[in-house]
Amino acid sequence: MNTPQAASGRLPLLVLLSLFCVYVIWGSTYLAIRFALEAYPPLFFPGLRFVVAGSVLMLALRLRGAPLPTLRQFACSAAIGFLLLNVGNGAVVYAQQSVGSALAATVVATMPLWASLFGGIWGQWPQKMQWIGLVVGFSGILLLNIGGDFAANPLSAALLVTASVSWAFGSVWSRRIDLPKGAMSTACQMLSAGLLFLLASWWRGESWQLVTTPRAMAALAYLAVFGSIIAFSAYIYLVQTVSPQLATSYAYVNPVIALLFGVGLGGELFVASELAAMALVLFGVLLIVRYNRPLPARPPA
Repeated sequence: MNTPQAASGRLPLLVLLSLFCVYVIWGSTYLAIRFALEAYPPLFFPGLRFVVAGSVLMLALRLRGAPLPTLRQFACSAAIGFLLLNVGNGAVVYAQQSVGSALAATVVATMPLWASLFGGIWGQWPQKMQWIGLVVGFSGILLLNIGGDFAANPLSAALLVTASVSWAFGSVWSRRIDLPKGAMSTACQMLSAGLLFLLASWWRGESWQLVTTPRAMAALAYLAVFGSIIAFSAYIYLVQTVSPQLATSYAYVNPVIALLFGVGLGGELFVASELAAMALVLFGVLLIVRYNRPLPARPPA
């Protein structure tokens, strides 16, 4: 059966809105994470973020009549949440204590390549023009950071690579296991991951002080509402709807958005090489989007 995307060659409006969320909102979270780390420990603040976001979303869904997940569905959601949030997001947060946002974004930008590899293992290899888009986009990321500080310590570099691989694998694998329908899957993933973060934070003896600086508290609230409830829900929808290359193309756009936020809010300099890098990134994403093909129907659990 042809989908509207397949019939018209255009992306549905909900897909476009979801792409906007993961491109722009997640691009701004690098700066928000940096602000939050000024006052909150690296395990406590993502734990609080995801527990609050997951609980609020699950309560809202229950009030609208959404069914609770089965035990198997919650276990599967917890596994995906561990890969995407505990390992994927947690490793980035921890690495940003010692490396800059630009370097973190550069390494994370390799994630679509890993997603393509894992997608290919399950028979979803990119088309020829999408491969070109992946290479062009990654080239733009390298150019964007060519003058940056790459003197990262080995642990942080390893954490960032691990984050990219884990996020990519979890994204592709999530289409092949039994997850709750719709946003309930997002709520379960965030709630389970948040509880694991808090458990690890308690084990390490981190401070659980809620009231800190206004900027850190605002960053935490922004990450919970926009970065988690809105953007993460949009990402889960994309993973279930479009190809791995398109769903993960945000990794190329996020560093550009992060740069714009840095210029606008952080007083960072803007040079000509960065304009060229942005052009490469956006062209690479354009190729990925233009030659996206709809996924086959999700196999029954």
